[in-house]
Amino acid sequence: MFALGKAGNHAAVWVAVNLLLALFDGGQRESWLICAALGPIAVGLNYAVKLVVRRPRPVLDGLPPLGGAPSSLSFPSAHATASFAVATAMTRVDALGALAFGLAILLALSRPYLGMHYPSDVLGGIALGVVLGLLVPLSL
Repeated sequence: MFALGKAGNHAAVWVAVNLLLALFDGGQRESWLICAALGPIAVGLNYAVKLVVRRPRPVLDGLPPLGGAPSSLSFPSAHATASFAVATAMTRVDALGALAFGLAILLALSRPYLGMHYPSDVLGGIALGVVLGLLVPLSL
């Protein structure tokens, strides 16, 4: 779970996956590049929501979080937002993109496991991510 959390930081895994897809699928290159950019953009939009909501991260007596975070704000989960935004967009590019939801689910589940988020933070991130993934234009 710790490795998953690290891979999801700043949507790095999503950038890497989609840059590889852009490299090998020239017919959909533009769409894959947009998916690569969507991850970090989703993290930025997520942080704007965090600044409005201002929910603190969970504090469990005797159980410190197993991971670190760039801020003390919790809702919504940026890992869940970016993961579901990109997985949703990838599915719009190619039906096989739906396989990305497997990784997105694992990344989302890692957040409460590591003590970084409440389950509702993850659910909020999933909802925000799906909306972003459906709304992003996949061509310029």
